Amino acid sequence: MTTATGAIGLSAPWIDERDEELVLEVLRSGRLSLGPAGPRFEEMLAEAIGAPHCAAVSSGTAGLHLCMRLAGVGPGDEVITSPYSFVASANCAIYEGATPVFADIAPDTLNLDPAAVEAAVTPRTRAVVAVDIFGYPCELDELRAVCDRHGLALVEDACEALGARYKGRLLGSHGHPATFAFYPNKQITTGEGGAVTTGSAEEHELLVSMRNQGRLETSSWLQHGRLGYNYRLDDVSAALGIGQLEKLDQILAGRREVAARYGELLAGLELETPLADDADHERSWFVYVVKLARGVDRDAVIRRLGADGIACAPYLPSIHLQSYMRERFGFAEGLCPVSEDASRRTMAIPFHARLPREDQERVADALRSALQ
Repeated sequence: MTTATGAIGLSAPWIDERDEELVLEVLRSGRLSLGPAGPRFEEMLAEAIGAPHCAAVSSGTAGLHLCMRLAGVGPGDEVITSPYSFVASANCAIYEGATPVFADIAPDTLNLDPAAVEAAVTPRTRAVVAVDIFGYPCELDELRAVCDRHGLALVEDACEALGARYKGRLLGSHGHPATFAFYPNKQITTGEGGAVTTGSAEEHELLVSMRNQGRLETSSWLQHGRLGYNYRLDDVSAALGIGQLEKLDQILAGRREVAARYGELLAGLELETPLADDADHERSWFVYVVKLARGVDRDAVIRRLGADGIACAPYLPSIHLQSYMRERFGFAEGLCPVSEDASRRTMAIPFHARLPREDQERVADALRSALQ
């Protein structure tokens, strides 16, 4: 927890004595990996999401990579995704020798524009990685329709969206593979870690095998039936995840409360606050990102707040303009103008489930002063 006069960090996990107790039980058991905590965490997560199958993995990035394997992505293929996301949304395709193709985003949701996705499809397109940016659900029905028309696999990057709902159903329960991540700034944390949910028993069996070096469930130790990876989630991490899931509703409610308070405190400032929910989209609050007016020096604002002891960050740089993407694929400015405009103007301010009101008031006052 932060204080009214100390530095205010960008995020903080909710760790309590129950989490410590569960982790200590695993440490004392001697079963630090491939023990009972992993399956229990998967069962609880699947139940919380309403998914038939869940496979825990070592990170959200690992989960996205395994989803590329499920989709049969390989060299020469193209995978369409959002430029306004964390780099893993595109890197997962590159891992399999495919080329990332960036479709622009909608200016209000900051998620993929389905029309832009449709326009980006070529005979080489194999899959679409749809991102629920900042916990706001993407246009799943429209994107699924595009994929169905062209015979493409749909993979959902829900790494920032645990607890979000699209048309009344929790993300991860819509049947196609969806990946979640549990880095310490996420809704819940396992330290590192992630999970993939799916409605397919066959896909789940492949995920469980590939995350564990391609081992077959029916085979003996050190017998492997396919190429796999060391993408397991260890039991220490899973135990922490169990404690987190036990208070998931409380964490999500706390984040909603902090977000609502920011909405009140920032009213009247010359900036855009995050898009409100509607009948089809219910956000799960991951970060609180504001968009500054055109012409405002966003980086100068971040430096000004930093000098006041308030951590902020540019959220998010457009993936296609990262230096390694430019060098490898020749991407340049102008490819995705909506994403590029958002990348110049958006910034994350301190946000977590137990952020004190007095800290939020300090953030709002400092932001008001910086903008003036």
